[in-house]
Amino acid sequence: MSKVFMKIVGSVGYIIQYACIAHCTFEYVGDLVLCSGPSMEPTIYSEDVLLTEHVSARFHKIDRGNVVIAKCPSNPKQYICKRVTGLPGDRVKTGFNSYEIVPRGHVWLEGDNTTNSSDSRSYGPVPQGLIRSRALCTIWPIKDFKLLTN
Repeated sequence: MSKVFMKIVGSVGYIIQYACIAHCTFEYVGDLVLCSGPSMEPTIYSEDVLLTEHVSARFHKIDRGNVVIAKCPSNPKQYICKRVTGLPGDRVKTGFNSYEIVPRGHVWLEGDNTTNSSDSRSYGPVPQGLIRSRALCTIWPIKDFKLLTN
């Protein structure tokens, strides 16, 4: 009876260790993201799966042109996938003849599908602290594999 109990305890210990490793990897290194919605078409389509990394966002090493995953400023329960088009200090076009300077600690995010995207043109500059990760590549569907880095 005690041998069986020790095997169960050992197995539970391994499960806990692997769960901790998986959690730390997905929280601090990178993860997979399923995109939905047309705002990034034709670059990223709804139901595409992206491989993302969290290190760049943690150290605020996001560049213009990067595709990022961020918490939505107007709905914090939702994540958005957008392209960084403006960095702090940049002058960005917000309307037909209007411009805005991106404040320090913020970025300007826009969808590639400008006619069907709710982005910084709607809710303004996004705090860099809301950026969760940077997209590296589209991995699913396999026929659409492509790198998303500059």
